[in-house]
Amino acid sequence: MAGFFEYANPFVKRESHSPRAFWAYRVLTFITWLLLVTTTFYYVCNVPTDDSLAGHTIFGQNRAHPTPFTLNKIILSIYWDFLFLSQIGYVWALFSSNETYRNAAAGVGSHFILNNLMQFGFVMLFVRSHFWWAELVIVLNFWNLSALYFRHPVTPRFIHISVVSGPLAWNFVALYWNGAIAFHSDTLVARILANVAIWSILVYGLFFLVVYKDYTMGFELSVLTAALGVSQFLDKIIAFQWIFAFVIMAVLFLATLSIAIPGIFGKELIFGRGAGVADSDQERAPLLNDS
Repeated sequence: MAGFFEYANPFVKRESHSPRAFWAYRVLTFITWLLLVTTTFYYVCNVPTDDSLAGHTIFGQNRAHPTPFTLNKIILSIYWDFLFLSQIGYVWALFSSNETYRNAAAGVGSHFILNNLMQFGFVMLFVRSHFWWAELVIVLNFWNLSALYFRHPVTPRFIHISVVSGPLAWNFVALYWNGAIAFHSDTLVARILANVAIWSILVYGLFFLVVYKDYTMGFELSVLTAALGVSQFLDKIIAFQWIFAFVIMAVLFLATLSIAIPGIFGKELIFGRGAGVADSDQERAPLLNDS
């Protein structure tokens, strides 16, 4: 019985997949990715017609509910556009003749399909002002993407960016973006709490930089923090939030360069070997296995 559930469980980590499984991943990945992309772009430009009194476009909600975690729509749009375009490469990998790429893509396929469905659900709820339900979806997807990261820390770089680190970085920031709206966090007390909560972005990013040497997470979080800093600066010039955001962005970016540049030149920068840090960089670094 245990063997049956392991065989039937699409989230079990496998070294190889059957031809039927590959076709299932190809079809479901393409359909759910297309569903998410078209829905996101539609609601960037359009208000939901079935709930027009409470609904806004995605960035209409961003503007209608200013909070200490409101994001700049231009930077956020660029991030989404890059992420969606990079995922085309992931879809291609499922059809690749390269067996390593094909198996790596199928290995993370179940989590990616679930991410697409949950992100679709989030968008549908968010534009209709159902922020508490939207936050629940984000929390569930955060667990899905975290499980994906820790179960598949070593994947080819383009798969890691498009399916693993890119969606996870966005999902982490979205917890605060949508959560602040749900809590109506534009009061003085809420802003003080936000001044503290924002530092969790730095802690989260440094965790992946130090433990996994994952410069993609550092760069992605620095871009999203820049979106936060620019938005807060334009909203309230006299405030700590945008100052903290730019400090966090700068620290993450510099730490990211300290990891990325030695890797580019074939050198390794060791931060330290604490508890839980593996001795083998090949086992822990998600970007070293590109073959």
